[in-house]
Amino acid sequence: MKRVRKGVLWLLAVIMVISSVPGTAFAWRGDNFLDVKKVPSGKSGQSMTISMVFTNVDGRDLENVAIRFDEILANQESDAFEDGETFTGSIFPFEITTDTFDNKKIGNVKDGSTKNISITGRVRRDIADGYYSVPIEIVENATSKNDGNFLKREKVNIWITKSTSPTEPDESEGDIRFELGEGQNTPSGVYPQVMNFDINFRNSSNITAFDVNIRMGLDQDSTKFPFDINDGSYNRHYDKIGGGEAVAVPYSMAIRKDVYSGYYPITFTIEYRDSTEGDVQKTEQIFYVKVQNKEKEENIGDFDPNDRTRARIIVDGFETIPETIYAGEEFELILHMKNASDHVAASNILFSLESEKVTDSAVFTTDAGSSSFVVNHLGAGQTTDLKVKLQAGAWVDQRTYAITINEKYDSPEFKNAEEKVTVDIPVRQVARLNTGTVEVMPDSITVGSETNVMFPINNTGKVLLYNVMVSFAGDSIQQNSSYVGNIKPGETGNVDVMITGAAPTMDDGKVKILITYEDENGVVSEPVEKELTLMVTEPMDPGFDIDDPGEFPVDGEAQGASGPGKILIPVLVVVVIAAAGGIVFILKKRKKKEQELGEETDNEI
Repeated sequence: MKRVRKGVLWLLAVIMVISSVPGTAFAWRGDNFLDVKKVPSGKSGQSMTISMVFTNVDGRDLENVAIRFDEILANQESDAFEDGETFTGSIFPFEITTDTFDNKKIGNVKDGSTKNISITGRVRRDIADGYYSVPIEIVENATSKNDGNFLKREKVNIWITKSTSPTEPDESEGDIRFELGEGQNTPSGVYPQVMNFDINFRNSSNITAFDVNIRMGLDQDSTKFPFDINDGSYNRHYDKIGGGEAVAVPYSMAIRKDVYSGYYPITFTIEYRDSTEGDVQKTEQIFYVKVQNKEKEENIGDFDPNDRTRARIIVDGFETIPETIYAGEEFELILHMKNASDHVAASNILFSLESEKVTDSAVFTTDAGSSSFVVNHLGAGQTTDLKVKLQAGAWVDQRTYAITINEKYDSPEFKNAEEKVTVDIPVRQVARLNTGTVEVMPDSITVGSETNVMFPINNTGKVLLYNVMVSFAGDSIQQNSSYVGNIKPGETGNVDVMITGAAPTMDDGKVKILITYEDENGVVSEPVEKELTLMVTEPMDPGFDIDDPGEFPVDGEAQGASGPGKILIPVLVVVVIAAAGGIVFILKKRKKKEQELGEETDNEI
């Protein structure tokens, strides 16, 4: 049994040694996922990174792909010790720690696509020089550090060199280090030229830096940063920079107009990872540039008003009397002016009011008094009121207009300081309308019948009339209303409505027309009253006996009638009686004549 087991172990050892031929990246050829362009090398006792290219050759899209060191070889090594013999070919070359066999995530990889990946481990101190075959397991659907569905197992050859001394420093151990500007002169430029320069950027460690971002530090202060900030980002990105590798980072910068000559330190923030899945690390480096423009001495003694302290006078609030201002009307404006400074007083203050103009005409004018005011002193935090009577032009449109308050004042360190502040004053226009001729057809109806009322409504003002409504009210008609809609300034809306008689007219026949509208805030106006004349009478009773006119009322007295009705109704009754009497008379005469003709015929016979 021991011989069989020993033979199997020898066979495994031979296979692993054969698979470690120099220059061959993998023990198994064919459709491999992993590939290396150069056999990785490392030293015993030091960290080592194996960089590879992953190609999806599975014929389908893969999700959550990861690679990791395979634990099988480590387990085989523990079984290879027998009778004190150790088989070199089965040695796992890396130290085993809690995270040695954790997943190194690649992510989603489409069919046929490739991604760069690296895996890092510390080489054991007890192994000899030579090639070692490292088993790597490929899994998919990996969501945590050690899960995933097995996809394939592949091997990568590495070359290990024995350290010359156990105390030899580990050049690749510790933080990645970067050097800026090695072997180059300080870039310089002259305003207004554009500076085009490269910065030599070198990874001075032996560890490959991944996902490298080089960010230039910007500043709005021209005394700290000499270039115009024209781009949204000055970030330079590199997927990886190998240990000892140097790159030229290009920049094209426009020199600021107001910058002074001199050397300027530019701060660069460098973000990177020490492996493809490592945490983002950050470091800062300083790089100097030289700019030639104006000298500081040239501007010594130049006056800058902003260098002196002065008061700040603002409008703390205002009010008008009346509160609503209509075009063409006079109003009083009260301004509350405040020195907003907390420690600087103002004196000899001159306030001058200036109205906004429309077509070169001032919107607000004053007929009496002055629009200028003088205040002798206004301490820090104090307030004073300015009162002025103004009139808004009758011709202006309904909107908000500005009044500018020009300020001129002294402060202890600042004489004749000038400022401007504004307030906005809303001006309203009075809505105006009139109506055309009211047509009533017919102008006399009976109870229950209808008449047609038509007339135009003209917007004679300067504001739009919203949701115009017309209502009709009277004792002799049914209440009715009509929606006209919006009427623009200068335009006309038409009313066309049918009115039904409800009761006989008991007065002079006047019916009220009530017109309402809304403003831009939806507030309904007071009704505008107009009138029309309409007579409503009782309907005639067609059921009287034409042969018995005596039964028709002859006194003409209609119940409840008054005024013109007392005259009109009797007249109508008389006319009807007369007509009926005439008809009866004609019929009787015709009957008598027919009888006479009949008698004559009888006589002739």
